[in-house]
Amino acid sequence: MACSGCGGVRAFRSSGKIRLNANGRRLDAWLIYKCRACDKTWNRPIFERRAVRSIDPAVMEAMQANDPDWIRAQAFDLDALRRRAKRIDESAAFEVRKDIIREAPNWMRLEIGIAVPLPLAVRLDRLLASELPLSRSRLGRMSGAGQLRVLPAEVDALRRRIRDGTRLVLDLAGEADRETLWRRGAIASAR
Repeated sequence: MACSGCGGVRAFRSSGKIRLNANGRRLDAWLIYKCRACDKTWNRPIFERRAVRSIDPAVMEAMQANDPDWIRAQAFDLDALRRRAKRIDESAAFEVRKDIIREAPNWMRLEIGIAVPLPLAVRLDRLLASELPLSRSRLGRMSGAGQLRVLPAEVDALRRRIRDGTRLVLDLAGEADRETLWRRGAIASAR
């Protein structure tokens, strides 16, 4: 964004605040961003001139309370942000938490559920290669051989960004080291 305070193109970050302006029975709402260099603000419209009665009461309450979770979801709505900003610098930083929900004796299959509450600029194959004892090329071979399924199925799913609700099913019947190496990869401490 061009910053009116600095006089040049600068990176902006969400301030975590919403600005509301009522005009009769109409409401404007903006998410306030701040320049990383000088703290000059930029208001990104969430909506403009919306009839108050048409706004979901839960959304209205979240805006009035400056609900941090709701604001964060709005700040990470990349489609809405792309409509207002020419360039978006996405972070590749993420935290991995691993929990074993159920473990059967002599297991042959590993199922992984992925929860991503906010958009993430990381490909699925890169995440798996960093967290499991697999290279990206081996992941591709396993996928081609039907030993790795990504659900919901889509073309080149391993090369796409991580999506919330993605499930992976790995057939490890032929892996002699599944009890030690694979279990360790499934429960290793988060980074």
